[in-house]
Amino acid sequence: MTAPSSNMRSLDRAFDVLAVLQDAKQPMRLSEIARHSGLHIATAQRIVNVLLERGYAARTGETYTAGPAALAVAHAFMVTNPLSLLAQTTLQQLAASTGYTASIFVRVENSRVLIGRVESDNPLSYVLPVGERLPLHLGGAGKIILADLPPGEVPAMVPPEEIALASGRTVATAELLAELDTIRREGHAISVSERTYGIASVSAPVRAPGGRLVAVLGVTGPADAFTDTLLPRLITEVRRAAATLGARIPVTG
Repeated sequence: MTAPSSNMRSLDRAFDVLAVLQDAKQPMRLSEIARHSGLHIATAQRIVNVLLERGYAARTGETYTAGPAALAVAHAFMVTNPLSLLAQTTLQQLAASTGYTASIFVRVENSRVLIGRVESDNPLSYVLPVGERLPLHLGGAGKIILADLPPGEVPAMVPPEEIALASGRTVATAELLAELDTIRREGHAISVSERTYGIASVSAPVRAPGGRLVAVLGVTGPADAFTDTLLPRLITEVRRAAATLGARIPVTG
């Protein structure tokens, strides 16, 4: 009777190690993988060896990275997931109509992951690759996800200390919670120089028929271009695109 529990624990640990490799910004030594995943180094070694055999990890010298099999999983998502397939046309249209980069994010645990992005004729000055995992407490897209959660669950998902923004400003937890109330009420989020200095975004929730939040759609561009005159049009465009995309998502269950 203990085998299923043991098997599930091993599976959880394998995913923990894989998550560490996915989040790493550079190759990691085995000791670092063990520390970040909270595992004994011998346990981490056994798991890494399995991931190496399956192609989910790769080794160079004494360091490890995520392996090419992870790309195959991502490709399968991109070509089979209904949301990913439906979003591409919406992203292209939104980038064309606004003149700014259009992106779509989904929640993965306590973060957001970019699953689609279309550059406009005025591309951003930085590259954010599809698959990038970002925090929920920085940027409008993440805050829309937080705002959709029951208010009692939010404090445990944000840093307990003040949040430092790219602009140099700090935000207390109470201020963040008040902002989430505004997002719930207004149905969109505006972000300026939070994760990247000089970059602004307008985001809106994508809701499937029935109201379930399935993604967040938004446009991103230079902060100085998002003037008080332009913002109302961007909000309207993004909210319209998000509503249209949501209405096309197949009903499940």
